[in-house]
This record gives sequence, C-alpha cells and structure tokens, in this order.
Amino acid sequence: MNRLNIVLLSLLAVCALSLITAQHHARRLFIDLERSHAQGRQLEIDWNQLRVQQTSLATAALIDAKARRELGMEMLVPDRTLHLVRDPDTRQLQFGALPPGLARKPGAQSGSRRQDGAR
Repeated sequence: MNRLNIVLLSLLAVCALSLITAQHHARRLFIDLERSHAQGRQLEIDWNQLRVQQTSLATAALIDAKARRELGMEMLVPDRTLHLVRDPDTRQLQFGALPPGLARKPGAQSGSRRQDGAR
C-alpha cells in the first residue's frame, strides 16, 4: 500500500506542477494579448491624428503660401502668359491672342511680352 501511495503522491505533485506551469503560461499570453490590444488602440489614435494633420496640411491656402514662401513661386498673370495656337490649315504653331475669358481687365498694367518663349 505504501508503494501505491508514493506513486499517487508523485503523480499528484507532477499534476500540480503542470497545472502551475500552464496557468503561468496562460497569464503570460494574456498579458501579451493586452499589450497588443493597447498598442493597437494607440496606433489607431496615431493614425487618426495623422489623417487630421494631413487634411489640415492639404488645404489650398497652406499649399499656396508654402509655394510662395519656400519655392519663390508667384501667381500666373495673363500679361506674362504666351499662348501657342496651331493653325489648322498650315499646321504651324504661332503666338496667338488670349482666350476671351483671360483678356486683360481695363486699367491693368501692361507688361511687355517676350516673343522668344521665355517668361
């Protein structure tokens, strides 16, 4: 009988140790899962903030101001625009008149047009 008790006691100890190991492993996995969920929530918050920032930076006024300030760009005026017109008969390109919608307003300063294609 003593031998049976020793075998059962050792079997009980092995089962208890495996139960403790399994619970510890399950707790570690649960902690990793919670960390992953928290990281996912933080990434979602960061993504939404980046989308809001992108929307605010993509406004036309900011793009225009940055182009003027950093790139030295300026607004295109009809006086400085050259229009090439293709003659349908001869198929040659020549400088043409401004389209009716872009005609100069009365009283506007007249700039000199350069005929060499430079602006």
